[in-house]
Amino acid sequence: MKRDQKFFDMYSLVIGVLAFVALAIFVLSMKMSELTQSVYTAGTDEYLEAVAERLQPFGQVYLPGDTIPADEPQVAAAPSATPVAAALSGPQVYNEACVVCHGNGVGGAPMLADTANWQPRLSQGRETLNSHAINGYQGAAGYMPPKGGRLDLSDDAIRSAIDYMVSQIP
Repeated sequence: MKRDQKFFDMYSLVIGVLAFVALAIFVLSMKMSELTQSVYTAGTDEYLEAVAERLQPFGQVYLPGDTIPADEPQVAAAPSATPVAAALSGPQVYNEACVVCHGNGVGGAPMLADTANWQPRLSQGRETLNSHAINGYQGAAGYMPPKGGRLDLSDDAIRSAIDYMVSQIP
């Protein structure tokens, strides 16, 4: 029983000290509040100027035709847009996209000079060949992804690459 009474006394002392510290912080904050608020009494000119200064925007937005004050920093004109790149030629498209598979026969792709593999494809007609290259194709020999995996290329660029590859078949 003696140990329980000692724990209870110590617990009460700690709670009492914490309550006193909380009350002291509360009273101190109320006094600080009175001191700081008395400097800027709401409605006085000094208070209103201080509030207006804190609420100033970081910058201003000027629309075309607005006059910009001389003391404002000036921004140089926006850089002009770069023109769209010229269309790639057939050999360029082949060297950038097609050579990955057609250069060494990856995934059943006919290599550039492999006439035996190109003949069955050419016998289906140029439109079928173009369609398989643009839209993709799953055949017995392998898989051709749409546009050779380069979806950023136009259909005309793919057709010009096909024309180039067909012209290189002996």
